[in-house]
Amino acid sequence: MPRIPQSEIDRIKSEIDLVALVQSKGIKLEKHGSKDLKACCPFHDDKDASFIVTPSQNIFHCMGCGKAGSVYDFVMSFEGIGFHHAHLILADGKSTSLLRSGDPVGRSRVPKLDCPLALDAEDAALIDQLTSYYHERLKQSPVALEYLRGRGITSEAVEHFRIGCVFRAELRLCEIAGLAS
Repeated sequence: MPRIPQSEIDRIKSEIDLVALVQSKGIKLEKHGSKDLKACCPFHDDKDASFIVTPSQNIFHCMGCGKAGSVYDFVMSFEGIGFHHAHLILADGKSTSLLRSGDPVGRSRVPKLDCPLALDAEDAALIDQLTSYYHERLKQSPVALEYLRGRGITSEAVEHFRIGCVFRAELRLCEIAGLAS
């Protein structure tokens, strides 16, 4: 995925009106002081209108749940999507019509991995399965093995300590197993 230039991110943050974006989602903003607006927070059960928008800086902050940021952060939190998808929406100019419309934002290009674990196993067995899985993944990765060799870690140490590695797409396995911190 190509890196988005900071100048493009800054342009979108300054061009898209956060107040209009928030209001387009059915959130009623009211005056709060001389320059801010307030509403009930769309990110948590809020009865005290703790969601504050500062139009002069084009940012928001919720005093209740702590969510804060720019138009990017609002879109990411409101839709439950990542930065790249939020950028696609905002850059395409569909920020007020696409959000929560049911339209697909985009399709993931990362293949879904089958879970190699027996999730109904006891904790010790599950940890052993994870250790074995990641140990095998390391042995199948020439790049990871070369990195360890460069750090002075021998293949004997890899076998003895059952050293393994986790690739980004596989981090979800630890979350599913309840082992992520």
